[in-house]
Amino acid sequence: MGKQEDYVLRALEERDVRFVRLWFTDVLGFLKSVAVAPAELDNAFDEGIGFDGSAIEGFARVYEADMLAKPDASTFQVLPWRGEVVSTARMFCDIVLPDGGASYADPRHVLKRALSKAAELGFTFYTHPEIEFFLFQDRPRPGGQPEPVDHSGYFDHTAQGVGPDFRREVITMLETMGISVEFSHHEGAPGQQEIDLRYADALTTADNIMTFRVVVREVALSQGIYASFMPKPFTDHPGSGMHTHLSLFEGDRNAFFEAGAEYQLSTVGRSFIAGLLRHSAEITAVTNQWVNSYKRLIGGGEAPSYVCWGHNNRSALVRVPMYKPNKGPSTRAEMRSIDAACNPYLSFALLLAAGLKGIEEGYELPREAEDDVWSLTDDERRALGIAPLPHNLDQAIRRMEESELVAETLGEHVFDFFLRNKRAEWHDYRRQVSQFELDRLLPVL
Repeated sequence: MGKQEDYVLRALEERDVRFVRLWFTDVLGFLKSVAVAPAELDNAFDEGIGFDGSAIEGFARVYEADMLAKPDASTFQVLPWRGEVVSTARMFCDIVLPDGGASYADPRHVLKRALSKAAELGFTFYTHPEIEFFLFQDRPRPGGQPEPVDHSGYFDHTAQGVGPDFRREVITMLETMGISVEFSHHEGAPGQQEIDLRYADALTTADNIMTFRVVVREVALSQGIYASFMPKPFTDHPGSGMHTHLSLFEGDRNAFFEAGAEYQLSTVGRSFIAGLLRHSAEITAVTNQWVNSYKRLIGGGEAPSYVCWGHNNRSALVRVPMYKPNKGPSTRAEMRSIDAACNPYLSFALLLAAGLKGIEEGYELPREAEDDVWSLTDDERRALGIAPLPHNLDQAIRRMEESELVAETLGEHVFDFFLRNKRAEWHDYRRQVSQFELDRLLPVL
């Protein structure tokens, strides 16, 4: 047993932790949890906790169901909302098979595999997400309309609103758990909030996003309101994205930075962005995995709809933020399509794979989009070589099906399950009679 495991066992006793929740995610990014007593952790560290993998979405078929959840001691944290007298802690788990091999279905392993490939090339992958979400007065009922907790706008500070107090409590809990927050503010739509996590390596960030979702929902529950990461709950207001800043480091040096280059962006950085652009349509079914995700992408409100990049151009899919003097380590690319309802492990793995492909193949970065891409006509966009992102989940699935990069990065099992699940979602969605049809057509037909 290593030093981290020894630290966890000491912390359990010193902090009187009575329950330990072992967390992992299914292929769609939904959090799973099993609680164990502290006395069981010795065995959990050595052998893992057994569970029926066939009961977890996308994990295994019935005849290969036995799996083990092995806690990662480096992710140990006490949960600040579970009471001060009897404490509960959590650790993320890696999923392994009975023979000790990594599970092909574990999203965390998919990301670890992609990070290992980057490490072989000498790179560490860092990510920094800006997470948007909505707060509603209550859990929306079937057929009902969501009611936001306020009608404030971008950066509004309203003394009587619940947003500032809500964000403060969320940030306090996150900081207590060792998750650093950079910014927080009200976003553009009624009830919409944004909290930005400080940059970290991609695996830590993905774990932090999963924790973030739980903390936001727990705080909302404690305040009698409802939090949702649904990308587009309102037709006439902007949707929620998760703009994510990406960078590669070689040791302590930012591989995206080159002094004197245009925008101080190195050849490595330019090829990485070119990879994101060339493979963006293929990975969109994962970074934007729900039928509702595409209502945001085609609905404007600073959501990207077209494959292009720009310098401080918020209509572009990939934005290169303005360089600040003596801030070479902060040189980065911002991917603006991804939303917070994705599986962060799979999404980060694919963003990294696309960027590395650009570096390995020496992709050339196309011309920068200097115009507001939304305001151009289709003919103008075609003349500039600007292609659209998939307009709906069906189009995204079809592009993903043809992608060798996605199949290789996710692995055969996750690739096949994800496609089957999303085809079923699209089938269920397209057969539904919508409120739009009832309102528009029923009175006149």
